[in-house]
Amino acid sequence: MDVNSSYLRGPAGAPPKIRQAFRCPASNGFSESGVDVGAQGSLADAGDLRLSNRPEKLGADFAQIERAVSELLKEGKRPIALGGDHSITYPILKGFAGRYRDLTILHFDAHSDLYHEFEGSRLSHACPFARIMEERLAARLVQIGIRTLNRHQGEQAERFGVEIVQMSALPAYRWLRVQGPVYISFDMDVLDPAFAPGISHREPGGMSVREAIAHVHAVRGTIVGADIVEYNPVQDVAEMTATVAGKILKEILGRMMGGVPSRRRAQGVASPGCKGMHARPLAPP
Repeated sequence: MDVNSSYLRGPAGAPPKIRQAFRCPASNGFSESGVDVGAQGSLADAGDLRLSNRPEKLGADFAQIERAVSELLKEGKRPIALGGDHSITYPILKGFAGRYRDLTILHFDAHSDLYHEFEGSRLSHACPFARIMEERLAARLVQIGIRTLNRHQGEQAERFGVEIVQMSALPAYRWLRVQGPVYISFDMDVLDPAFAPGISHREPGGMSVREAIAHVHAVRGTIVGADIVEYNPVQDVAEMTATVAGKILKEILGRMMGGVPSRRRAQGVASPGCKGMHARPLAPP
């Protein structure tokens, strides 16, 4: 859905593009953490929700998202949602409500999305984390890559105890070494538009794809869910951003499935799916 987008519509068309890129035979199914995420039985596709994507039906659409996520969690699954605009993170986390104690959200984005309301809407894609923290759907929110922080959002961050690592302060690895359950919300505009032009709100000075992967690999704790949002195919160039989104999906899945980042493997750490592999040790990081 993209009904809550404040500038350009288009992210509603992203999910099939991301699926296509993720499954593209131009690459294999192995993440850089050494896991074949496409191996039989390791991953299921729960399909698309039939959302109206209309303002007057927003409550019903949000309820459907919340219900679908809750059902997957009841089945013992760990969902990754493909958006869509960033407003979907709010009903997704409502689906998580009460299931995990001390949930930490790791939020990658150019924008903190903490507005109390934006252009008259409290459910804009500029507001989801205000709603999430108001309702105490997470114990901790860490935002990484922010580069558009204004006074209001700074005040909101202070109000909710949000930990913000602005883009100029990266790398942010130590903020990712958390304990307990973790939810990753990955907004594609955390990336520099040179690497991901297919976004609605292009904000130069962002992460490279390599930096983003390194930060995903640095996540500790147990990843219990994730979303990838704000890819806008209408703005894309040669499906470059779709390819990057598919790569980010693969690397998040690899970490969810217990994969070990390549540097640690090279230093002698075992890796699922790579039995018997040996690598030349690297110099200490």
